[in-house]
Amino acid sequence: MPAETHVNQGPIERDEIFEIVRDRLADILEIDPATISEGQSFTDDLEADSLALIELVESLEEELSDRTVGFRIEDEDLEDLKTVRDAVDYVHERTGS
Repeated sequence: MPAETHVNQGPIERDEIFEIVRDRLADILEIDPATISEGQSFTDDLEADSLALIELVESLEEELSDRTVGFRIEDEDLEDLKTVRDAVDYVHERTGS
């Protein structure tokens, strides 16, 4: 059986990371993705609770581990991720983009 290959191995563009974060967050919060912007706070603007943020982290890790081997959001970094922009920047830095 051949080794697993990763189809989309190149760096992930920042715009694409924003779309992934926005779409996953919209699914979790059951809101329209078009209402989510980078400047919004997870808790103040989007009313996301800690469970929703954990779901977002798990969803991003699952989505991005296929494209960036071993991608993980560290638990101690979670408290620094307060806005959608923070999450996009964090992922962008760690995916080698």
